[in-house]
Amino acid sequence: MTDDMVGYFKSFFETPSALGLGLAIVFGAVWLACYWPPLFKKPWLWAVLVSSAFLTLAAVCFIQYPLQVWAGQALNHFWSQEVLMRWILLAAIPQMLLTGLVQEGSKLVPVVVYWWRSGRSLDPKLGLVIGAVAGAGFAIFEAQGILSEWTLELVQTYGFVALLAFWERFFTVAAHIAFSALAGYGLAKGWGWQFYLMTSFLHGLLNYSVVFRAAGLFTDIHTEIYIAVLAVLATAWALWLRWRKTASATEPAISPP
Repeated sequence: MTDDMVGYFKSFFETPSALGLGLAIVFGAVWLACYWPPLFKKPWLWAVLVSSAFLTLAAVCFIQYPLQVWAGQALNHFWSQEVLMRWILLAAIPQMLLTGLVQEGSKLVPVVVYWWRSGRSLDPKLGLVIGAVAGAGFAIFEAQGILSEWTLELVQTYGFVALLAFWERFFTVAAHIAFSALAGYGLAKGWGWQFYLMTSFLHGLLNYSVVFRAAGLFTDIHTEIYIAVLAVLATAWALWLRWRKTASATEPAISPP
């Protein structure tokens, strides 16, 4: 198990490509720009972005991975593979929920650190912006790992279907940023665990698209539309919270605690 976890961690660094990294950065920049974080005026936000990427990657490899393996082993202990496939819409729920709980929790760590050092008092819009930056960190890192595997040979072999990876990653990056932004907002509003559970559920719901596809309910096109719609709805909610007028029209000061 340990070797598998370490190997999984290393796999994110084994085949980087300029194209994959470049596209991931562009995707992240496009969506993060909608939140207008002061990354250049407040350079400490870059530390949030980078730390979130590595914390979440470590959590995926050393927490999420073994938990999902053990959950799968537990299910296989009680039911055959044939039964599990017949009931896949239910059987896959634990693993999908684990994905959301682990990833949204780890992305939220830098936001919690800032909130804690600020005396557990944070302007909601500031919490949302920091959350968006934290979400972008892992979103970009994850996207480059997947997009770096794309080649022209895949297009020649699979045609249009091979191009769906771009669509999926573009909107998955948006979802990562929006979920973390909402979690950061909830933390600042005093609804930390409620928003954490909600965004974890939304994350699991996003990943549940693969279950619909495995069950034969979705085609590849349906899956990509599902991901895009959920990502856009979450982003719209987060951006509404970011830009809506409040009693105080001035932006909160964003400075290190």
